[in-house]
Amino acid sequence: MSEQTKRTELNDLGEFALIDHLTRDFPLENKSSVKGIGDDAAVIDNGNFQTVVSTDLLVEGIHFDLTYMPLKHLGYKAVVVNLSDIYAMNAQPKQVTVSLALSNRFSVESLEEFYAGIRQACDFYKVDLVGGDTTSSLTGLLISVTAVGQGEADKLVYRSGAKVGDILCMTGNLGGAYLGLQILEREKQIYLEHPEMQPKLEGHDYIISRQLKPEARQDTIEQFAKAELVPTSMIDISDGLASEVLHLCKASGVGAFVEEGHVMIEQEVFQTALDFRLDPITCALSGGEDYELLFTVDAKDLEKVRFMNDIAIIGEITTVEDGATLHTKGGNIHPLTAQGWKHF
Repeated sequence: MSEQTKRTELNDLGEFALIDHLTRDFPLENKSSVKGIGDDAAVIDNGNFQTVVSTDLLVEGIHFDLTYMPLKHLGYKAVVVNLSDIYAMNAQPKQVTVSLALSNRFSVESLEEFYAGIRQACDFYKVDLVGGDTTSSLTGLLISVTAVGQGEADKLVYRSGAKVGDILCMTGNLGGAYLGLQILEREKQIYLEHPEMQPKLEGHDYIISRQLKPEARQDTIEQFAKAELVPTSMIDISDGLASEVLHLCKASGVGAFVEEGHVMIEQEVFQTALDFRLDPITCALSGGEDYELLFTVDAKDLEKVRFMNDIAIIGEITTVEDGATLHTKGGNIHPLTAQGWKHF
């Protein structure tokens, strides 16, 4: 059997040898990482900083489909979606733990691919893998990632800080990840019906990468620090813009309006939406999985954000009585409704 087709069964190593094997090439880079993998618990010293913790659970068949999601991409994405939550607090991620429940259809080699993606994310965002767990699953793959970050108490940003008159802003552009998923699902169905046909993905590189390999907005947090700007509220856009605006409004006890014409939609996203006979703004409002940041700033800080890279001013915070609304290009006003991902 060649090296390329070699398959090592999980029970050939056992749980602890498997963990040692998969995590042996994860050095500790942060001073706060006192003890990583190899003891009963990780030890983290955050000194005078506040500790910020976020956990996500990813379930095969619900959150990802291995028909078109490479394991290396999945490992990368599993880490990134957690780091996005830490950045949404205006904090810096420092450590992650990764736990898996998996069946015997996975080999050691397939898990090496998964952990290569984790390693790539850890290297890029300069975070340390400090722990985790593995157990068996009767069916598919289940991934639990916990991210630990730190931030200064007076610079942490919550969903609850928005106030009337604040400026509403977003990073990047929206709708790409949702449309990337539509392309992948379409090609999957074609493949299932006609296995001899090759998937047609040409011209969709950007939106497919938004789905398979998203990035967290570390650069935005660095821009805030450089400009000495602390947003009044912030949330990451994982479930669609409309849902996140409503979360901010509820937590802060305010209303908001969003200008449709100011919501950033990349040209490939716009055209692909039309190809699927979808409204591009609907994809941005309800699509999800873009992992951009939605935040508010005091009106006095308008000039600080106006010329920041890859940031758009999309609306304003209003009174709670005004509710959350979308101001369309045609001059109409519609209530914002959350139509994004529902877990149950």
